[in-house]
Amino acid sequence: MATQQNVTSSTEAAILSRMVRPQQDDLAAAEAQAVLRLDFDRQDLDRLHELVTKNQDDALTPAERSELESYLRLSSLLDLMHAKARLSLKKHA
Repeated sequence: MATQQNVTSSTEAAILSRMVRPQQDDLAAAEAQAVLRLDFDRQDLDRLHELVTKNQDDALTPAERSELESYLRLSSLLDLMHAKARLSLKKHA
């Protein structure tokens, strides 16, 4: 559940959370199922793994760091959307 700090925060995560509203179960079952089918493809997952591994070794170039940050932001959005979809499906069960 969102705290007061999250409600007024202007971080990307807070803005995305306010936009997606993962705590609301207001998706129709078909919409929720469609959202749960959204995911990274194998090529992107492999690239993400490569970037995370290089990051752990502190071996990212500036361009790779930017790419990793993009993947992480999109992953956060996907997590929020999936949370909302799962909550909505629970309501319809």
